[in-house]
Amino acid sequence: MNDFPATASIERYRVVHQTDYSYQSMVTLSQQYLHLTPRNFQYQRSLSHQIQVDPTPDDWSDGSDYFGNLTKNLTITTPHQVLVVHAESTVELYERPGLEQIAGGAPWENLQQQMRQSQGAQSLEPFQFLYSSPHILCSNALQQYALASYTPGRSSLDAALDLTYRIFDDFDFDSEATTISTTLDEVLQGRRGVCQDFAHLMIGCLRSIGLPARYVSGYILTHPGEGQVRLIGADASHAWVSVYSPEWGWVDFDPTNRCLVQHEHITLGWGRDFSDVTPLRGIVLGGGQQILGVSVTVTPLSEEPGGLLG
Repeated sequence: MNDFPATASIERYRVVHQTDYSYQSMVTLSQQYLHLTPRNFQYQRSLSHQIQVDPTPDDWSDGSDYFGNLTKNLTITTPHQVLVVHAESTVELYERPGLEQIAGGAPWENLQQQMRQSQGAQSLEPFQFLYSSPHILCSNALQQYALASYTPGRSSLDAALDLTYRIFDDFDFDSEATTISTTLDEVLQGRRGVCQDFAHLMIGCLRSIGLPARYVSGYILTHPGEGQVRLIGADASHAWVSVYSPEWGWVDFDPTNRCLVQHEHITLGWGRDFSDVTPLRGIVLGGGQQILGVSVTVTPLSEEPGGLLG
């Protein structure tokens, strides 16, 4: 059960996410696993959601994964050379703790020590985000980078904010610099990457010093330049980091945008790293080479006719 705040939502968004696959030759069978349904939790509620697929699947099934993220499985047996998956969602966001609220607190070493000891059922949830995962390997290099922020006696969330700022300052956003197979050591050396890399990097730093952190997949509102209109399909999927705090639970930080997550991030789901919450993955029979196209549009409902919040 989700405990939504008693206060009114502070923003509502419509998200349109379309994925297009074009294949070199005919696909005779396609099975796909989707993480495209926004998650309900304390700071977010999904008001509506639908997914349209062309060709029409022969079989659909709804489910949830190990982390509680909503999923869809689909099977297509109609021969095709183009696959289109169109997801449209409306969500409302609630107020999260701000910088002044999370400032201070117990030293980060206290949490590190707690994670080393058995705490029973209460510690099981953060405990599973404490170790290396397929795309995040803990290392001495990551530990050393983290410790420049996690100085002795500093509070855990103050240090996490500092680490967020440092990653933003030390690394350049470059969509051509990395691929899904680029290692964190390579990202650390090259000092370039995309949001997925920076989220993995920050998580790797935290886990390397014995602190739990999880990967969050979703979207972020982008702002058009002054005098410009919001472009359809110009946005993209986004990724950021959720840091565990005994006082506040999970608190989200975005190293790509140098900020504490507030009311412009829409959450699809979370896991250990990107591999747990890939928006769409699957297998096909046939097809040959493929071309992938993705377009995302995030629009505040306050910008749509009749969409002003009361």
